[in-house]
Amino acid sequence: MTGFLFAAFQYKAQAEELVRTVEVSNEWNIDKADEPVVLRLSDMNPSFRVRSATVWDGTTEIPSQLDDLDGDRKADELAFVLDVPSGAVKKLKVVLSSEKTDRTYPSRVFAEMLVSDRNGKHVPITSLTIPGTSNIYNQLHHHGPAFESELVAYRIYFDKKQTVDIYGKFNKGFEIQESQFYPTDEQLARGFGDDVLLVGGSCGVGALKGWDGKKATHIEPVASLTETIRAYGPVRTVTDIVSNDWQYQGSELQMTVRYILYAGHRDCEVQVFFAEPLKKEIFSTGVLNIKGSTSFSDHQGLIACWGRDWPVNDTVKYAKETVGVATCLPSGLIKGESQDPVNYLYIIGAEGKSSFTYHITFTSMRETFGYKTKEDWFAFVQKWKKELQQPCRVRIK
Repeated sequence: MTGFLFAAFQYKAQAEELVRTVEVSNEWNIDKADEPVVLRLSDMNPSFRVRSATVWDGTTEIPSQLDDLDGDRKADELAFVLDVPSGAVKKLKVVLSSEKTDRTYPSRVFAEMLVSDRNGKHVPITSLTIPGTSNIYNQLHHHGPAFESELVAYRIYFDKKQTVDIYGKFNKGFEIQESQFYPTDEQLARGFGDDVLLVGGSCGVGALKGWDGKKATHIEPVASLTETIRAYGPVRTVTDIVSNDWQYQGSELQMTVRYILYAGHRDCEVQVFFAEPLKKEIFSTGVLNIKGSTSFSDHQGLIACWGRDWPVNDTVKYAKETVGVATCLPSGLIKGESQDPVNYLYIIGAEGKSSFTYHITFTSMRETFGYKTKEDWFAFVQKWKKELQQPCRVRIK
């Protein structure tokens, strides 16, 4: 026993720590709630492999998570969300450690990807790669990865469409683990939400597409397609779609589209990476043109839609759903605007760049906490754009 205690003490003594001060400043004139803060571990220069971390606002610990984003089993980023009043500067203590911890926090997000076995059971998986000629769309439950915050849920189709579809809730909370995007009649009677948008072959809410000069095109042909859930919470979910050897406009592109959903958020951050700087390739994205919808554009990267339609082909059991959707892009990407048969679109390009970021969001009339008119929705998305343009300033001391 004595030898065991000595060994445990000796191991603990060898654990390494790095303590840094991080300042988070809100220089905007509006309070920030659940503001995402992301710290690259490389910017803090630890001399050891980081296996755990804590974040402190005085004596109060802030839930956080370490994420391995490149699959090398080593943490790359530390993420948390923070309330920062207007004009305030939060001074936080960040402690990085070489020692693992069993510390857990209540999760404010959820993610899953499920494959159906021969008995119809849904088996959790974290990543899947298929040849570009294969089709596994119907073997995956809810057709690809799904993820949610307290406010909303999204799913990404595992096929050439890579469409972003949405699930609207009546009340704040978590439902996907139980409903798995397809609530039963009993769950619906209990007040569960449901799929609220028939996306078809559109970009849904902000899926990146090709562009042939007249309409948005799917991501094809590719040598292989991989979808991976890289982070499950408690602060954010991270989902990657990797398209290898996409033959597009004379180029062979290696493209990763990453969707990040933070606790307390209805909007989702979309990061797009290419293995090499882009040439003159032109892409498109935007929002579905819901039947009979009204659209809004500021002609500088913000496009939104408000409309009402059946969310599924069964028009007997299900009623029409009213939703608002929006996509917000940096103005520097914009090459033009267009409308094809199923989408309101921006035509975009990023010559010489190997990455860009944009954001997507939605509301559903089901929500007791959401937006009930197109006027309210269009006013919200304009405010949302301004908030995206005013992130908190983060300094590592």
